[in-house]
Amino acid sequence: MQNALSPEAALKQYQQALLQNPKDLEAQINCGNLCIELQRFEEAAGYFRRLVRVLKGQQYCRDALCFSLESLGNQAQNSGQFALAAGAFEEALEYQPANAIYWYNLGNAQRDLGQPQLALQSFKKSIQFNPNDADAHNNLGNIQRELGMLDKAILSYETALKLKPNLHHALAHLVHQKQHICNWQNLDELITEIRRLVRDVPSAQISPFAFLAMPSATAQEQKQCASNWANNQLSHLINAASENSMSVGRMAISLNTGGLQSMLSEDKQKILKIAYLSADFRLHPLAFLITELIEKHDRKQFKIIAYSYGALDNTATSKRLVKAFDHFHDIRQLNDNQAAQKIQQDGIDILVDLTGFTQTSRTGIVALKPAAIHINWLGYAGSMGESNGKPLFDYILADKIIAPNQADFSEQLLHLPCYQPNDSQRPIGNSSTKAEHDLPDNAFVFCCFNQSFKITADMFKVWMRIMEQVPNSVLWLLDCNPWAKANLQAAAADAGIDKTRLIFAPRVPIDQHLARHVHADLFLDTLPYNAHTTASDALFMGVPLLTCTGDTFASRVAASLLTHTGLTELISNNLAEYAQKALYFAQHPEKLAELKIVLNVSEEKSALFNASQFARDIEEKYRDIWAKLP
Repeated sequence: MQNALSPEAALKQYQQALLQNPKDLEAQINCGNLCIELQRFEEAAGYFRRLVRVLKGQQYCRDALCFSLESLGNQAQNSGQFALAAGAFEEALEYQPANAIYWYNLGNAQRDLGQPQLALQSFKKSIQFNPNDADAHNNLGNIQRELGMLDKAILSYETALKLKPNLHHALAHLVHQKQHICNWQNLDELITEIRRLVRDVPSAQISPFAFLAMPSATAQEQKQCASNWANNQLSHLINAASENSMSVGRMAISLNTGGLQSMLSEDKQKILKIAYLSADFRLHPLAFLITELIEKHDRKQFKIIAYSYGALDNTATSKRLVKAFDHFHDIRQLNDNQAAQKIQQDGIDILVDLTGFTQTSRTGIVALKPAAIHINWLGYAGSMGESNGKPLFDYILADKIIAPNQADFSEQLLHLPCYQPNDSQRPIGNSSTKAEHDLPDNAFVFCCFNQSFKITADMFKVWMRIMEQVPNSVLWLLDCNPWAKANLQAAAADAGIDKTRLIFAPRVPIDQHLARHVHADLFLDTLPYNAHTTASDALFMGVPLLTCTGDTFASRVAASLLTHTGLTELISNNLAEYAQKALYFAQHPEKLAELKIVLNVSEEKSALFNASQFARDIEEKYRDIWAKLP
């Protein structure tokens, strides 16, 4: 019967046979096998479950059930149904508890479900049953990293690379976490190899975000890294979008010429639906950049919509941001295809992705081209690249300081006066004393509240030379993790600087963090990854920020902010000039005081904190690109 009919027809016949005789075991076996052949794995599992209950001693049925569950789990994982995937692998493990692959797949599903502790144990179980699986060690490292176990994560990545030296994404993870703990040993050699992989091995999985912070990487290499990632991770979605014509553009209509022109004229003037896509509509740096902008958008010209795929918190910051949108959609339970379909059905004209290639990225939604226009902005400091010769995004919102060269971007540049919006209603806590922050009363306070991965060996050496020439000074740093603190103290001692001159500021709520800025004299920026939101925090609180520009987007952000506030004397073009300026301001406090007065007096007037003006500027760009659509 099975050979003479198509699998679908044969399945129907066996199902009819089961209706007449539910105890027909041969029919149940054939139904299960045919469901597997048709990739209807959930149905197949149902048939084999019944067979296992009846024929407990039959290994074939147990193996067939496990195969069905494994296939179901893989299918569900690939389609974004992570709870279904986790359930399938958990059930399979009831029958094969020593199966390393099932534990590994379960760990991946649990990680996607936001269950890192469970994923940690699953990956450990996988390694217990197969210690030589490099991918399991790598994924264990990813979970350890997310749980703050950076020392263990580094060991896991090193183990993965010993087992599989060409596991390129593990190499990128290893370098980035060594940067996080300020362990600079052999970093130059490792980064040189990663740059070679980006240039010469397009299939290498190198995290574009991690690559942004790697010293010596060029803007062109960063663009290539992003394109490699897009080709490796998203090309199937881009191709699917092209085949299915999901990209909506302007609706094709068949009218006489006059009617068509009239329709297009009205279309250009319509209220545009602008959607912002992110995982970070919560207590997050993003909120302190965009909230007031969202509030100030002109509702007579635009409808402002959010698509959120991250967990919200219950903070006042999150509530204010959510309230600012005309419509707020939680799409966490939708896979990429479903989310893209919803965006398309909602008739979004311009979709602005605020996340880019960061940890929580769901760029697959954009790859499916659900809107007429797609914009890369704010979350990722660089080009998102292209796949199969097609840019992943149509445009990137930038400015002439951070993005002077079109050749460094796959997207078309949209130049704003300054690319970064800012909320002028940042919360500021109560005043405090220097002693409360372990700062000496009479010391000159250099500070840098950037994350530790941005501190390079070369930059730290410059800081130590500055401190050597300013004996009555301390360096106030963010206490990111205990390993970075210990390594920075050791590096200071090696440079002849008393480690007690490094003061570490604990992580505190944003209002307290902003309030403590009043005790800083000069913010020392990092290179090649500048302060971004951290820079605007300092300027908002009237702290002069000294930066050094490079050739990449991430290395020119602080220069953009300083130019916008008229403080170009705080911009240097190389580390020697940077050190000279730091020394000059430390030795001429009256000059520094003048800069502080300028910042404090002009804070409310500065375009950097003028959300209303920023809204008009960005809305003009939205209208311009809409008018250019064919």
